[in-house]
Amino acid sequence: MSTPSATPRPRHTAAPRRLIAIVVLVPVLAALALWAFAWPAARTAPRDLPLGVAGPAAATAQVEQRLERNEGAFDLHRYADETAAREAVEDRTVYGAVVVTPEGPKLLTASAASPVVAQLLQQAVTQQAAAEGTQVKTVDVVPAPENDPRGAALNASVLPLALAGMAAGAAVTLLGLRGIRAASALVVAAALIGVVAAAIAHSWLGVLTGDWWAEAGVLALATLAVSAGVAGLAALVGTAGIGIVAGTVMLFGNPFSGAASAPQMLPEPAGAIGQWLPPGAGTTLLRSVSFFDGAAATGPALTLAWWAALGLSAVLLGAALKARRTTTEPATDRELAPVG
Repeated sequence: MSTPSATPRPRHTAAPRRLIAIVVLVPVLAALALWAFAWPAARTAPRDLPLGVAGPAAATAQVEQRLERNEGAFDLHRYADETAAREAVEDRTVYGAVVVTPEGPKLLTASAASPVVAQLLQQAVTQQAAAEGTQVKTVDVVPAPENDPRGAALNASVLPLALAGMAAGAAVTLLGLRGIRAASALVVAAALIGVVAAAIAHSWLGVLTGDWWAEAGVLALATLAVSAGVAGLAALVGTAGIGIVAGTVMLFGNPFSGAASAPQMLPEPAGAIGQWLPPGAGTTLLRSVSFFDGAAATGPALTLAWWAALGLSAVLLGAALKARRTTTEPATDRELAPVG
């Protein structure tokens, strides 16, 4: 006695459901994208921004009191003299420092770390000093490149590098490359992208001023972190992994990177999340390598390395699992085949 077959779902009912899903999903994605990009931009303000205060304790007490009036804006670091404060700026421990001298207050900034923060500090300290009838001398300890004084080119490089990584990861997946071949293709593609990007940003535009090969390595590592993540998740869960990683990098990595200002200028937890994603870590690392001789580079370098290592490991693991399934299925088919 034969069992009744399942009744196929009419096509005329499936189409409206798909249409409704699209109509609902598109506005949700648009709202999510608008929130991710507009929220940090609309709430940009200093939040525990590292700032140094240097000089004798008695002389700096008044300066500290004025700065602490902006509750939560600054994370004050105290230094004995200008030399110590200058070293802290160069080491990227602080974004700037107010030095109390017999001639009056002096502000140390580093526009290479963030032109937006340097301008904000200058305005805040100058206004406070003007209210007391004094003038502030500003010294840019680590200036931004002459060809990119506002950091616009560095900010504009975040999205193209992310897109290049997504494209490389998607191409490796869609071309059917697996295992060692896929991992090798990702590494070679990232290396070439890093060399080309350094040639454009350093050699042609002159917006990067550090060691050429170190910058190329950072750009390559940032690209590999994205491409390996895309290809790795796709190797484990299928082509849907491309969209998951690409969506995460685009919706959160790019607007939360702090490239246009600084991570401490973004609302929490956006600033912290951005530094755990390749665009934010890549931007921070590129600034350290290009303008600060590698100072404070360990954290972002490890973040990118973890992304790349986990992604490449997932690529190899996905290939191994697929090979195991392929060898198991024929054996199962032979066991179930009737004896003739």
